[in-house]
Amino acid sequence: MKKSRGPGFCITSGKGFHVRFENGYVVSVQFGPGNYCDNYNMDIGEQENEAGAKGSSTAETAVWGPDGEMIDRGNGDTVQAHQAPDAVLRLLNWAAEQESTVRAMGDER
Repeated sequence: MKKSRGPGFCITSGKGFHVRFENGYVVSVQFGPGNYCDNYNMDIGEQENEAGAKGSSTAETAVWGPDGEMIDRGNGDTVQAHQAPDAVLRLLNWAAEQESTVRAMGDER
């Protein structure tokens, strides 16, 4: 989601997605080959379509702040492995509720 600065969605390499919120936070949800999910052991570059059709009960997540830096969510790593759907929802809600710490150009508040 580096190209768009506004809120929105982006498909990432056909094996997950990013969500960018109005506050500038970006959440990554990945569940393809090589990601820390049910599909980890599938062949990278060869089984993305199969993984997408099969789905996964878990996903790998990560979050970036408005400054573009990945955020350690308290596990000593910037990536969260094997997240269930309810954990993904909690992360999305957490990111959406954060205050933006980056001011727009010309904003003198």
